[in-house]
Amino acid sequence: MSLAGRLQLRQSQSLVMTPQLMQSIRLLQLTHIELERFVDEEIERNPLLERAERDDAPAEPLGGDEAPSPEADWFAGTEKGLSAEAMADKFDASLENIFPDDPGTTDRLGPDLSAQWKSASGTGSAENGFDPEDMAAAAVTLRDHVCEQISFAFADLASRLIAAELADELDEAGYLRADLDEVAERLGADGTAVAAVLATCRTFDPPGIFARDLAECLAIQLAARDRFDPAMEALIGNLDLLARRDFQSLKRICGVDEEDLVDMLAEIRSLDPRPGQAFTSGAADTIVPDVLVRPASDGSWAIELNPDTLPRVLVDQAYFAKVSARARDQAEKDFLGECLQSANWLTRSLDQRAKTILKVASEIVKQQDAFLVHGVRHLRPLNLRTVADAIGMHESTVSRVTANKYMLTPRGVFELRYFFTAAIASAEGGEAHSSEAVRDRIRRLIEDEKPADVLSDDTIVDILRKSGVDIARRTVAKYREAMNIPSSVQRRREKRATAAAGR
Repeated sequence: MSLAGRLQLRQSQSLVMTPQLMQSIRLLQLTHIELERFVDEEIERNPLLERAERDDAPAEPLGGDEAPSPEADWFAGTEKGLSAEAMADKFDASLENIFPDDPGTTDRLGPDLSAQWKSASGTGSAENGFDPEDMAAAAVTLRDHVCEQISFAFADLASRLIAAELADELDEAGYLRADLDEVAERLGADGTAVAAVLATCRTFDPPGIFARDLAECLAIQLAARDRFDPAMEALIGNLDLLARRDFQSLKRICGVDEEDLVDMLAEIRSLDPRPGQAFTSGAADTIVPDVLVRPASDGSWAIELNPDTLPRVLVDQAYFAKVSARARDQAEKDFLGECLQSANWLTRSLDQRAKTILKVASEIVKQQDAFLVHGVRHLRPLNLRTVADAIGMHESTVSRVTANKYMLTPRGVFELRYFFTAAIASAEGGEAHSSEAVRDRIRRLIEDEKPADVLSDDTIVDILRKSGVDIARRTVAKYREAMNIPSSVQRRREKRATAAAGR
């Protein structure tokens, strides 16, 4: 056998992932906040892109019969919003309009007071406009609250410096996460002095701060209430038994009867395990739905995209024609051509993204119609392949579309992936059950159980099988643990203790 080189022609087809194609795929899984940030970056880089003006007219409420399709004139840019001057003509909020019988009001106020009046009433310029948020006080942080108490608790400068250093080591819950020996070495102070300062700091408000663990936090709060007796000290030292609801062992260790133990547990429940959490200044993010679903007049569902989550981008063709005509060399023409191509690609990609989200959401609503009408008990098992085959797309595309997207329905706001649940076979050979619906049934059974008849996992399995759900005991245990529901033994102990406390 001899080896020789030769020329050969071969035809083949392959999928080439161009940078633009990869970017289009990435746009599908971006949230509306990430998409706005991406569009802002593109507008900053590309002089041919600009934001389309939004229509300032109030949107039609969800209860209306018809709603305009957001994708109909998304990127056409044919309709512009009213300008500031036009809005001023349409609704004049000047003093002359508010007080038509006294046109000389502003003249009597004088130029200075008149300007202040207009600024406060919103009729001044944007630069001099009054913003109520400017008058709001800044939120007090945990460190600010502690430092204010440090200035009154310590007279000498050395103790104040140690206390300030300890305050810097507090986490958001109010726990001290620093090593005292390291703090003393860093400040060049004696370990005894640091411990003494820490003991004083533990008397600060709110009670429980400067603790190093949960047991210390609860002990500090109980000491502030003068309730840290030997029995309570034994209970705090065995929080692991309390977590397991082992009340028999706790009664023996603490040396108390059942009634005293119930009182002690009530005292523990009234404590705050995270005393510094009240000073957390972080604001909760509001979920903005990407898809809006409402009942239509014909009994079906009207599905539309939320226009507030979709950027409106225009390609300035007039500016391109003006600038390209004055291009001095080929490099400038090539740059403008690339900008035009990139701008056109972005508008097409955004349009395609919107249509894809709407198509996937429409199929989800079609598959989960019973859930929208009757509730979670009627949630059907659904997977990505079913939706992908129905709309003629790949599973990976559906997966990207449903990532971090939310749908507003008459039953609340749900993530799109909430509607994709595993199937649990029917014991009677009928239609399979959704795992989310089975979780809800398990939760309802446990909520309705009586203290004298606590349901074990085996009992729950028997009840579900009688109702047509073929489920294993380990699956029930897995769902129960995922919902943070304790076992039947722990629930029985807790219900008995609660019942005893009620007597």
